[in-house]
This record gives sequence, structure tokens and C-alpha cells, in this order.
Amino acid sequence: MPKKLKLHLFEGYGIELEYIIVHNDDLSILPVADRVLHAVSGTYEPEVELGDLNWSNELVLHVVELKTNGPASSLEDLPQKFNRDIGKINQILKPMGGRLMPTAMHPWMDPLKETKLWPHEYNPIYESYNRIFSCQGHGWSNLQSLHINLPFANDEEFGRLHAAIRLVLPIIPAIAASSPIVDGKVTGIMDNRLEAYRNNQNKIPSLVGKVIPEPLYTKKDYRKKLLQKLYQDIDPYDTEDILKQEWLNSRGAIARFDRNTIEIRVIDIQECPFADLAITAAIVGLIRMFVSEHWISFNRQQDFPMEPLADILLANIKDAETAIITDQYYLEMFDFNSNSKCKAGELWQFIFEKYLSKSIDEVWLAPLQIILQKGTLSRRILAALGNDRSLENIRDVFLKLMDCLEKEEMFRT
Repeated sequence: MPKKLKLHLFEGYGIELEYIIVHNDDLSILPVADRVLHAVSGTYEPEVELGDLNWSNELVLHVVELKTNGPASSLEDLPQKFNRDIGKINQILKPMGGRLMPTAMHPWMDPLKETKLWPHEYNPIYESYNRIFSCQGHGWSNLQSLHINLPFANDEEFGRLHAAIRLVLPIIPAIAASSPIVDGKVTGIMDNRLEAYRNNQNKIPSLVGKVIPEPLYTKKDYRKKLLQKLYQDIDPYDTEDILKQEWLNSRGAIARFDRNTIEIRVIDIQECPFADLAITAAIVGLIRMFVSEHWISFNRQQDFPMEPLADILLANIKDAETAIITDQYYLEMFDFNSNSKCKAGELWQFIFEKYLSKSIDEVWLAPLQIILQKGTLSRRILAALGNDRSLENIRDVFLKLMDCLEKEEMFRT
């Protein structure tokens, strides 16, 4: 979102979708993102404005990002816009023998052999990350996500938004996990992208922390107690001050005071933009309810400790909708009556039926019902594989997912 705009809470949405570029025949990695951007701009600029959407590069050459060109006033017409540009990119890729693949991780990519970093502008940033962390690993080169940017206009709005987002983050994988396969194998973890993400900067653990943001609710405290600590920790490795920016913070939601937004980063990308935006609507709807103090006051939201939120997130990363939530205080925040525990999917079903189905646009109800009834995309991928987990069958399932992306359809088994 442009710095010059200071929107109030929920007056705009910045949406970013990342896609893998693969060979059309065998679905292996195809590192041609720079050629895609060059095809529409005639240059190797890292970002191209194309009306309602921008196309941009990422760290690696086999990923292209589509994002709203500034804040969108609503979500309803975004699937059509994203789908239109996905079609354009696939047309550009066709003579290169390429095609876009959805989901949060390529299921058999070998990052040690196939990673190629963006070689053009902004290269010093990428080279710095590569020098410090060695970016030839899944945690850097094989992570595709949906990012949601939500605006705030002042310190009070930042505090309320940050408090609400902290409480929603832990259960997002229960509706958004889409990465059950890594290195050609089903790992037993439903959100391998987040598992890799939370460990990709272990050399400097403070950069990711526990993924859940600290309970900080003013710009002054956020910069003093968090960002300055990160800048100090990176300093021995970043002597030229290339990385000392707000985006160095790699938590699951980060404050971007340079553009007055909070960026949510824990969401696996889905099979098509229709699914991505439906999940966005559910997440934003839930955040709205906390901001409005529907269940508990802002003061009580501020007081919720870090550790139980981090524990719930870890359980959701592993098991997604079947993750067991045992923290009674967390469940009681939603007026969810449970003797001692429940599955994360059951909590989402309760939230959807009692609250979200009445407050969000009806266009999102059908895709959310598919997710809640048939399972996360990770669960549906595994159901489609059945007992045959061979690379050939994985390839067949991902071909169907690529068809879903092109046709703007939900993946069903």
C-alpha cells in the first residue's frame, strides 16, 4: 500500500499471491520469472504495474508474485482480476514450455540443485540473505504464500489491529495449510511451508522469534523493543546496513510503518485465487470481531500471553484442522463451550456457522464450506493421493491442481 495513503481499519486490502513456475511436461522447476517480467515491460525491473495488479519478482527465479496495485477497497472482485493475470502469465510461459503451479511448496523440488536467485536489481539484498543464511534450502527457495496487508491510520488503530491479529494467527493453518509434501514425500506435517519458514533463520533466531508477534501495541514500543533488537542482532553480519529495514522482521505478522499496514504472512497459497480470497475474507472477518471487542475487551486481548499462542500455532502447523486445542482461555474467547479441548477445525466450523456466515459476503460461503467440510487443501491433496504416494501419482494430482488454477475452481477429491 502506498505510503501516502493513511486508510483506517478495514478500508483497504493489500493482497499478494506467489506462484511457482514449472515446466509444462514434467512439472520441474523453470527459473524464468525475469523473462516473464521482461515480456511485459521490456526491462528486468523487479515490479511491473499492469492496471489493477502488479507483477513482481521474489528471491528466486522460479517464483512470480501478483499483488494489488495499492489498496483494494473490497475483496469481491479480486479473484477475477488475479485469474485474468494468471491467464496472461500462462500465455507468456507457453512458448517457454512453462506454466504456473499453485500450493505453498513444490512437492519434489531439490533446492540445493535447482535454486537460482534473482540476478537483477535488488540483488544486493538477496545476496546478503544468501551469504548469511544460505538460501539454497526449502525455507528460502520453496515457500509460496498469500500475504494480507491491513491498514491502520494511527497508533490506537495499530494497537487494536495488532492485538487482534496475534489472536487469530495460531489457527490460520487449520483452514489454509496446503503443503503436505516435501522432497517427494508425505512428511506427516500439514503445513511444511510454515515449518520450514519458522526454522529458516535459526542462525539468528530473533528474526523469526516464535512466529507469533510479541505483545507490542504502539509504534514506539514496537521499534524500541523489537526492531532495534533485530537490527542489533543482524549487525555483525550486515555491516553495510543493507538489511536493517522493517521487513527484516520475519514474524507471522509484521508492522510496516513505512506504509501503515500490518502484513500477515502465515497463509499458504491455495489452488486458485477464489480459495485464497475466501480464506482472506474469513481471516479478516475474525480479526474484525476482535477489533470490535465482540468477545473480549481490547485490554484482555493485550494481556494474552505469547506461549499458549505459540503452542497452538505449532499444533496447527503439524495437524492443521485436526490439531487439538486445549487452552481453555483461548477457547472461551470465542464463547466456544468445550469441556477441555477441541479440534481446530471444529473451532473454525463453530466460528463460521455462528458468526462469519452472517457477516461476510455470501460469495465466500461456498468455498469456505468446502474447506471446512472436506478439509484444508493439504488434507484434500492427501485424500486424492490415497495409498499411492508415488512421484507419478503426486505429479498427476498437481496437474489437476494446476488445472484448478487455470479454471478458477476449488480442488475436490
